[in-house]
Amino acid sequence: MDVTQAIDLRRAYRSLDPVEITEDLIQDLAHHAQLAPSCNNNQPWRFVFVFAPSKLEEMKTALNSGNLWAHSASMMIAVFSRKEDDCVIKDREYHQFDCGLAAAFLILRATELGLVAHPIAGYSPKKTKEILGIPEDYQVIALIIVGKKALGLNPVLSEKQTAEEQTRPERFPFEKYVFLNGY
Repeated sequence: MDVTQAIDLRRAYRSLDPVEITEDLIQDLAHHAQLAPSCNNNQPWRFVFVFAPSKLEEMKTALNSGNLWAHSASMMIAVFSRKEDDCVIKDREYHQFDCGLAAAFLILRATELGLVAHPIAGYSPKKTKEILGIPEDYQVIALIIVGKKALGLNPVLSEKQTAEEQTRPERFPFEKYVFLNGY
């Protein structure tokens, strides 16, 4: 699979079947995330890979009600950083951008391996930090929910989520988000 195929195949599916999580898989995903570019090569990203059943149970309590589907995750990855670990140029804080790049590399690698890696924002950062022991000065930027695409639909999905599961949500037309030589 090449990068274009991984990008085309990547979807934020919510109907997940279990997948075996191994140390080799975690090292593989972390290695590919590590190869992402960052300002001055600061590599501000930090990840907690959560796969122990008891810890996954705890993490379920940090999820918003719209993410009940994530209870079937085989792994959750907390992506976090702090602005002190990356470039701050005037009012531009690069740590979030750089973490997004690393998360994208991880997600594309997971896609290449036949996995679903679905980033979410519907969780409590405070509770996530408490459960995972993440220091207070770090910002939890996203959780990535990992599993294998299920053949059937998860019964906890809302009507909107079910529709998005069956058909890729529409993307904006080129003219709406691309401007040539100025806005």
